[in-house]
Amino acid sequence: MEIKKAVVKVGTSTLTHDTGRMNIRRIELLARTLADIKNSGAEVVLVSSGAISVGTGRLGLDKRPESVREKQAVAAVGQVELMNLYSTVFGQYGVTVAQLLLTKDVLDGGERQKNALATLETLMKFNVVPVVNENDTISTFEIEFGDNDTLSAYVATLVGADLLIILSDIDGLYDRDPRRDANARLIGRVEEITDGVRALAGGIGTARGTGGMATKIAAAEIAARAGISTVIANGENPQILYDIAAGKPRGTFFCGKPNPRG
Repeated sequence: MEIKKAVVKVGTSTLTHDTGRMNIRRIELLARTLADIKNSGAEVVLVSSGAISVGTGRLGLDKRPESVREKQAVAAVGQVELMNLYSTVFGQYGVTVAQLLLTKDVLDGGERQKNALATLETLMKFNVVPVVNENDTISTFEIEFGDNDTLSAYVATLVGADLLIILSDIDGLYDRDPRRDANARLIGRVEEITDGVRALAGGIGTARGTGGMATKIAAAEIAARAGISTVIANGENPQILYDIAAGKPRGTFFCGKPNPRG
């Protein structure tokens, strides 16, 4: 498939070390790869996690905070650090970035959704890479996405992406838990997300992130309803994006087929 517009989501575990500090080498490689793909003619939107984890490391905290108030404050610190680095590394390759912080109510329809889309489209018209994150500093239960996997699917649907790519610390969907079974096999292609597929998702994500395979499959379902395919792959080497953009089998490919039952 020809990719003219892609939404790429990177998780906290991809962007940071175990210390919570930013993995600068990996972020630089991510920026270089996305800049090159963009130079080939594709439009790119980056959905980036990491604000809370980066803020936790920047403030020298021993662990990710638990209270909502502390998470929001730490996210405010981390988002500045994260965008500063993105601006620097993308700028090395002649690419300008812009920050968009969203809450779920913005994309629930209405005038604010139209405004968000208009902003995204105008930024891409100006040859800018939008960097989207949830607005953790003001999110409450009623207006939060809960994880950036879900956010990335909504953004992909909003901009009419050809492909949603979710990069994490996992290779894709396995037929059983690879952490417990050495014979677990990677599933290369999923034609339809059934209850059986959902049952393979397993548990929650890492200590630094909020999502696990279940949230990624849920994101793929949201994207599929809009006819958008999804790839879930390991972001340890961001150059895997070249292979995915070229249509090579990497990670797990979820076919984007709208549900005829709605």
